[in-house]
Amino acid sequence: MNIVDLHVHSNKSDGSLTPSQLVALAVQKRLSAFALTDHDTTEGIPEAMEAAARYNHELSSGHIPASANGQEPLPLEVIPGIEFSTEYNKKDIHILGLCIDYETPLFKQKIQDFVDSRTLRNRKMCAGLQEAGMDISYQKLQDAFPGSVITRGHYAKYLFQHGYVKSMAEAFERYIGDHAKYFVPREKVTPSQAVQLIRKAGGIPVLAHPPLYRMGDEHLDALVKTLAGNGLLGIEAIYSSYQPSDERHMRSLAKKYGLCISGGSDFHGSTKPGLELATGYGRLFVPEEVLTHLKTALKRANQNDTFGENYEPAK
Repeated sequence: MNIVDLHVHSNKSDGSLTPSQLVALAVQKRLSAFALTDHDTTEGIPEAMEAAARYNHELSSGHIPASANGQEPLPLEVIPGIEFSTEYNKKDIHILGLCIDYETPLFKQKIQDFVDSRTLRNRKMCAGLQEAGMDISYQKLQDAFPGSVITRGHYAKYLFQHGYVKSMAEAFERYIGDHAKYFVPREKVTPSQAVQLIRKAGGIPVLAHPPLYRMGDEHLDALVKTLAGNGLLGIEAIYSSYQPSDERHMRSLAKKYGLCISGGSDFHGSTKPGLELATGYGRLFVPEEVLTHLKTALKRANQNDTFGENYEPAK
């Protein structure tokens, strides 16, 4: 049975591998598809899709031999995606967008708005850390991580590499975590706005890793009900760190509100040691039919929906 991974990050946000390296790894892992879902950016998608197209061309031309154990190589699909950070009742809620048309004007404008918001936040955070005696600036972060959307993961790497902390975990705990002294929140859209924006871009909105929010069953149920009414199509029911009870709960919620399930590793490369593409911490398995069902749900929804008429962009 073919497998997929619908939650993957590159070095265009806070992963460690380039989009092309992810394609090579996906081929090695015998994935039939993976979704590149970097945080609030689509910068890595063209590179990943071009690398996959080159590989698929070589494969169809007969230039790629079977592996040492005799397994035939598989064609690879790169799913253009994104992971939006949104805010709901003072909690950080993530919405995945799969199969998005990332070149639509509205979508590109909103992405630029997110970049601008991050830039403002990053300048403020750097100013605070400078006051704490650290030789850091937004320009130095950009120089250290060229081409990346700067996230707090990059701060943690920078502070660790320059000897200000003994681990990345310490950086979050002492300086940049949600409740740390130098954390600066940024303006975010709501989960519903992210869902509707993804649908406007022709994509599949998925609520990412709900158990991680620790918001209680009643509040989570209310959130899923609201998002389902705004165009949500899936819940991430298969995820690297879930316990069996978490997966059962997510599948139950999906069934209750007529949603598909999705699944992914949340692979970041060396940023999350021990977490592998395709297999997570060793037990992850996302069958290809999960992606097939999501695509079918999108086609049905597009035939029936008028949700876009009520879309209100975030101010």
